[in-house]
Amino acid sequence: MLLAREFVGFLSRQLVSRLSPTWFETTNPATAASIIAGLIAEDLSTEDRLNDEVRDLLEDYSDYMRRENISYQEMFRKIKNQLLAQRKLSRAAGRDTGDAMKLSRDRVNELSHKLVASMRKSRDFRVRKDPNELRLALVKEMTDILQMEERIDKAARQKIRTQKRDIAEGGEEYDILHRRYYAEELKKLGINLNA
Repeated sequence: MLLAREFVGFLSRQLVSRLSPTWFETTNPATAASIIAGLIAEDLSTEDRLNDEVRDLLEDYSDYMRRENISYQEMFRKIKNQLLAQRKLSRAAGRDTGDAMKLSRDRVNELSHKLVASMRKSRDFRVRKDPNELRLALVKEMTDILQMEERIDKAARQKIRTQKRDIAEGGEEYDILHRRYYAEELKKLGINLNA
């Protein structure tokens, strides 16, 4: 998933604490955060399933790609773009669309629409303001939190680059160091993902 499950939980708790009770009311903030986290996780897992589907398709075309000298990444991007267009989905990864955040602005907007619709249907929320104003507030808060997350991620990556030897991105050692440095950067800001 594009965002760690722990960070999705943190993001949802922050949305509840920042927007409640001004924009919406909830009788149980933990339940409200859980509902929001579930919706965000489900939305992000859609792209994970799409990526898996593209990988499965590419297995069938490995001989063709070798014969035509087409790189795996190039073919992956082409097929994924076709499937996104056919299914009328926006790309979740912000870096792929030029956004500085892990999630694209389009995906943040889509999530805000889904969150507001879910809040209006749920008995755990009572929307206090105009739904579109709530949606815009959700976009603003999500963007602020995701930009903070991007700074944390960059700091963790920078720490890895300053190691005495090169550590290849995508390897097991890189992933372990990234998780460790990422957690350290979060703690510096007083953020405990498990809280």
